[in-house]
This record gives sequence, C-alpha cells and structure tokens, in this order.
Amino acid sequence: MTLLECKNISKKYGEKEILKNINLSLPSDKIIGLLGKNGAGKSTLIKLINDLLTPTEGEITVKGKPIGVESKRSIAYLPERTYLDKRMTVQAVLTYFSDFYDNFDRQKAEKLLAALDLDPKERLLKMSKGMQEKVQLVLVMSRKADMYILDEPLGGVDPATRDYILNTILSNFAQGASVLISTHLISDVERILDEVIFIDKGQVVLQESADELRTREGGSVDEIFRRMFRC
Repeated sequence: MTLLECKNISKKYGEKEILKNINLSLPSDKIIGLLGKNGAGKSTLIKLINDLLTPTEGEITVKGKPIGVESKRSIAYLPERTYLDKRMTVQAVLTYFSDFYDNFDRQKAEKLLAALDLDPKERLLKMSKGMQEKVQLVLVMSRKADMYILDEPLGGVDPATRDYILNTILSNFAQGASVLISTHLISDVERILDEVIFIDKGQVVLQESADELRTREGGSVDEIFRRMFRC
C-alpha cells in the first residue's frame, strides 16, 4: 500500500530553486532513510509533506488525499528543532499531547518515560539536550499514526543516546505504519533501514531497497553515498 506520494514537487524562493521535480512513492510498513548532505533539501521536503510550506509546483497526497487536516492526523512529525515550551513539565507536555491528538497513547508514553527514570514533575529546561530529545521522540512515537517523520533525530546527541533513539523507533512505531528518517548521519542509521532515498541539490537521485543497493554496489549505504557524492 502506498502511504504518501509526491508528484512533480518543486519549491522556489524567488529565483532560487530548493527542490526540483521531486517524485516519490512511499510504501507502508517500511523504515525509509531520506539521506543527503546538509542543505540538500531534506528539511524543505519534510516541511512540505507536513503542510508547513506550500509547494511552488506539484501535489502531495497522503493515503490518496491531498495534505491537510486529515494528513496531519495520519503523520506524527518530529521537527529538527523543538517547538515545546521548555518551561513546561514532562507531565504538562503529556497533557498537552493528550488534548491535542486523539491518537496519542498517554499510557504508552508514561511507560516509555518511566523506563528513562524521568520525574514527570521535572521541567524540560532542567534536562540535558539528550534527555529533551528522548522526551520529544517518546511523544511522537506514542501516537498511533500511519507515518512517522523524523527530521535529523540523531543530530547533536551522543552515541549512546543515538542508540536509544534508534531502538525506540524500531520497537514503537504502529503496526503497518512507516517511518521516514531524514539524516546526514548515514552510518548511524543504516542498520535499521529497509529503503533509502538519496537527495542531492534538491533532486532525488536514487530510491531503492537498502539490501538490494548494498548487494548491487558492494558496500554499506554510507560508503555508497560517499562514493556518489564525493566532494
């Protein structure tokens, strides 16, 4: 089943073209890597999918319908930068998500947070960056969504936290759903990927099964990417 389609998507700011004729079809029940260097267009594409930007040309559909209110219910989105008020306690954030999303599983979130030995009365601003990243990931992965879109979830955290984040993703996305992970840290994430998309200079240059790509090219996804886009 196709969850999401991008048809001839372009995005311009004045004369500058950020995305150029993007065509993608994302299936269900897969973990997909959106892989590219910084500035390749990954975050712009993700913002278009989440209806935070409007494409200059083209159409995006989720489960066959144009993006809008219904698609926002289907997609759980972790942005690159936090949107949470850091003065809030963890408990207050759970209440906020419970009120805002009818597909948020608070019991699941509380269970995941308890495993981190987090005090629900603690304010986000009192936590380390790594702990804040974990809290945000738990919030997103506790929604019963059709697609989880994670923009640079590994950026700025230590290797142990990266392992925690990847294991949380693997064990907590809803059955039949897909996960789209945008990252330039390919070696850290490739072990969990079913499929990869390479994006460079605003264009999709490859979409393929991760295993088939490794077999065909004789190397890891990270090595293949480095060979293709060597500076």
